[in-house]
Amino acid sequence: MSVDLPIRKIIHVDMDAFYASVEQMDNPELKGKPIAVGGGGKRGVVSAASYEARTFGVKSAMAGNLAAKLCPDIIFVRPNFERYSEISKKVRRIFYDYTDLVEPLSLDEAYLDVTQNKKGNPSATLVAKEIRARIFNEVGLTASAGISINKFIAKVASDFNKPNGQKTVNPEEVLEFLEALDIRKFYGVGKVTAEKMYQKGIFTGKDLKQKSLEYLDANFGKSGRYYYHIVRGIHTNEVKPHRTRKSLAAERTFSENLSSEVFMLEKLEHIAEEVSKRLNKSQVAGKTVTLKIKYSDFTLQTRSKTLQYYISDKSVILDTAKDLLYQEKLNNSVRLLGISLSNLNTETEKKAPKEKSVSVQLKFEF
Repeated sequence: MSVDLPIRKIIHVDMDAFYASVEQMDNPELKGKPIAVGGGGKRGVVSAASYEARTFGVKSAMAGNLAAKLCPDIIFVRPNFERYSEISKKVRRIFYDYTDLVEPLSLDEAYLDVTQNKKGNPSATLVAKEIRARIFNEVGLTASAGISINKFIAKVASDFNKPNGQKTVNPEEVLEFLEALDIRKFYGVGKVTAEKMYQKGIFTGKDLKQKSLEYLDANFGKSGRYYYHIVRGIHTNEVKPHRTRKSLAAERTFSENLSSEVFMLEKLEHIAEEVSKRLNKSQVAGKTVTLKIKYSDFTLQTRSKTLQYYISDKSVILDTAKDLLYQEKLNNSVRLLGISLSNLNTETEKKAPKEKSVSVQLKFEF
């Protein structure tokens, strides 16, 4: 593969079954047992599952009652996000011992650019191994890692040797790695898109690479160009230490389906209050209010309204959400409501990235 871009050394660190692993660490009686964080109660949803539970097919975002059917011995644990945040901060402090270029994606994963690292170690593979060892020794949890020339490949690679493993995709291996990759493994290709690609005979990276840019644009819209480039190892996004928040939201799932807007007003008030608290804590405000409605048949609907000014006050958020609720008739009884605020005052205009080709130096210590 021949390119003009400077080759970066990127690590994607992903904690193994993070929430569940923290619970097992804090409660030794749970070790080795199938547990699900969240999911309890008639309408609960699993936030995370231990590897013992995953062997039964239990996974995050699954309804708790389905998880219980798949794994009758599953133990549901109430989430403790303060504890997860505390552990996450300990892990990040380890990251910062190696580089200031750390981009957290969530409490349990982050990108690190170690091209020029504080330890002066030229091998990103060895840096990742050392970081994982420190997380285990100092925090008590295991982590997996992917190492490669850009964020996309590092992210994909971190899933290969889970749990408690790592995979390096060296510069000279990038094209072969991507061509052999199942299209479902491509980060950014969701379930619906994967099915569409299957229908068009695209099963692997090699199949995707054979499609022209014009074909991908015509069949996959704005994402077509992204697919065209990533399968060629071209992903120029840098690790951004300070990611700009694009939205802030809160939602509630109800124990019983709600069939009238009147019954939803009190729920919306609590949700609006939570959104307002989060906005004020983050010292941000937004212009676009979106009401999220999930019906009893699990269909999802969103309704949005953009104001001419930034808001963070509960009463204004609530009034706007009410307007959206009454905007049109409900399709069915409702199991979940959510409110989000986007178009935040933290957003700045982003310049369109310049097209770049990738060239790889084959003799490059990784």
